Amino acid sequence: MSTTIVIPARYASTRYPGKPLVELKGASGEAKSLIRRSWEAGMQAKGADRVVVATDDERIADHARGFGAEVVMTPDTCRNGTERCAAALPQLPGTELVVNLQGDAPLTPVWFLDALIDAMSGAEEFAAATPVLRCDAEAHRRFTEDRAAGRVGGTTAVFDRNGRALYFSKEVIPYTGRMFTADEPCPVFHHVGVYAYRPDALRAYAEWPEGRYEAWEGLEQLRFLENGAAVKCVEVEARGRDFWELNNPVDVARVEGALAAAGID
Repeated sequence: MSTTIVIPARYASTRYPGKPLVELKGASGEAKSLIRRSWEAGMQAKGADRVVVATDDERIADHARGFGAEVVMTPDTCRNGTERCAAALPQLPGTELVVNLQGDAPLTPVWFLDALIDAMSGAEEFAAATPVLRCDAEAHRRFTEDRAAGRVGGTTAVFDRNGRALYFSKEVIPYTGRMFTADEPCPVFHHVGVYAYRPDALRAYAEWPEGRYEAWEGLEQLRFLENGAAVKCVEVEARGRDFWELNNPVDVARVEGALAAAGID
């Protein structure tokens, strides 16, 4: 399949305005912008034919073109990354698969991207695919403690025997009622916010109204489920990689620490 990685980026983030242009130091101490680091992560995917930055802001566009990225301009009315990928689609003729690599996730392992591309090859019954990572005992404990304290520690996913998503939630699902030891498998899966879509599914998504559960949970992928579209959950492994997203200023130090630990310049 002809595959394009789209990196949605907007300047007017409510929690962190100008976030795509924030500078992050790598393992060698060299500073690069968040959007550049996300683009470099996408460029490593073996199954991608094209990597583009999709934005509504000329500051981001000019900066991205400056380091060699291809840029497509999209409306400022896009409410989430999936809508921005849909808006970019008319500028991507011939694309058979679109991978949404979030612009605030420069630590996304390349094998996550390749796993999604492989999973969608020939699986015509699925409109989209997204990675899930089995929680270990420590991750499950953190998620559970966060929710007990009223914090959102991450998104979890449940899916059927064929990997078809049943639901995504910011609650810890399935409910287990107990903690797990390090030597037993945990049934809770952490959802990682990367997506692969078929073009027809993206076009349909843009036409559907925002779903009830999508609005309540604040999870864009639920719009697919609410309209009966099949989403494949692809199990991946972290392989020791820590992959913080940059959502708030406090995350800068965490992301820089993870870049250093992974040896990413």
